Amino acid sequence: MQTAQPLRGALLAATSLMLFACMDTTTKYLATRYDVPLIVACRYLVNLLLMLALVAPSYGRAIMQTQRTGLVIVRALALAATSLLMGLALQTISVAEATAINFLAPLLVVVAAGPLLGERIGAVGWVAALMGFAGVLLIARPGGGLAMTGALLAFACVGLNVTYQLLSRVLARSESTIAMLFYSALVGSILFGLIGPWFWAGRVPSWIEALLFLSLGVYGGLGHYLYTAAFRYAPASLLATINYAQLLWAGLLGWLVFGYIPDGIALVGMLVICVSGVMVALATRRAPAKREV
Repeated sequence: MQTAQPLRGALLAATSLMLFACMDTTTKYLATRYDVPLIVACRYLVNLLLMLALVAPSYGRAIMQTQRTGLVIVRALALAATSLLMGLALQTISVAEATAINFLAPLLVVVAAGPLLGERIGAVGWVAALMGFAGVLLIARPGGGLAMTGALLAFACVGLNVTYQLLSRVLARSESTIAMLFYSALVGSILFGLIGPWFWAGRVPSWIEALLFLSLGVYGGLGHYLYTAAFRYAPASLLATINYAQLLWAGLLGWLVFGYIPDGIALVGMLVICVSGVMVALATRRAPAKREV
């Protein structure tokens, strides 16, 4: 049941975005010492264990009930691949830059939602998408000092993120949120649980590193739960404008943990991306209801 409490929804969303930024920062820190597939495996396994321990007793078999299981699994695979590519990108570029490039995804979703989902785009949507692309070019410009390998991995992450978000919109009409969260954790755990051990070099993590590994599952699981809960209290158009707070968190944590500050042109690019995202959100709020497909 949805309740009109926009402030509560905004606070839940802002907290979840902080947790996502913490997850990316922790991933980057651990990626200097461990292989990314092992890091992602720990994230999904802890996430799954938390769902089984804290969520499954309340929902019972409903946690696994789906109507379009194939698409639910494809969505989970897209998220798993996104997690892997983001981790690999974070090995060579900053959290803020990787986050900013990844914010191209919701803008591309706006463009793709027209022909694929029958949603109205409008002139503002097209202008905002072009602005967002221009902002990304300012960040990943030639000669800007950004590692090309990391930038390409981040762009590949964007493509998979678009797939994930489009499938999330389609499946929201038939699937429960908790089931989609469960299958995301389950598929990621199986996939990376099988390949992750092959990337363990036998190094025993310190107690601090072990806590950081465990924290990844908490950040991811709790973050997705709070973000999903936010939609019960606030409209999607309002929450979309808050999404860009993650970029602020990413920049702040990148400075505190790694002492890194993007250059002036990259900061302008991030600002352009934020403005374009807010434009899309405001245009969506004023647009007529979308056509069902």
